[in-house]
Amino acid sequence: MKGTATTLQMIVRISGLILIVLGILFWVGSAQALIPIHMLLGLLLVLALWALAVAGMRSGTPAGLTGLAIVWGVIVVALGVTQAQIAPGGAHWIVQVVHLLVGIVAIGLSEMIGAGIKKRAVTARQPGAA
Repeated sequence: MKGTATTLQMIVRISGLILIVLGILFWVGSAQALIPIHMLLGLLLVLALWALAVAGMRSGTPAGLTGLAIVWGVIVVALGVTQAQIAPGGAHWIVQVVHLLVGIVAIGLSEMIGAGIKKRAVTARQPGAA
């Protein structure tokens, strides 16, 4: 389970970094043609988050954290798909900032769940652990 968590965390980290760089490019008015790639990578990040949540459930990570990750993934996808229609015009920057923050929280949740899975894997291997 520890290897699975590490692999999924790396997917989230790499896709998250690329997503942030692409988002910055979009913010400055460049690379608009790459928006479909941004959306695809965002979906990959959410799928990895959900897979981590499922692995976390199986490893005994707190249900509140894993449940939040699943709900948060839905929020990430919903906001990502609809953000162009939300507050178009001069106030759209607020939606963009919220989108960035929601994505960063998704990355943080994946880190928390991954750390929980790894901690439980180490604890389970210790002599006398149940």
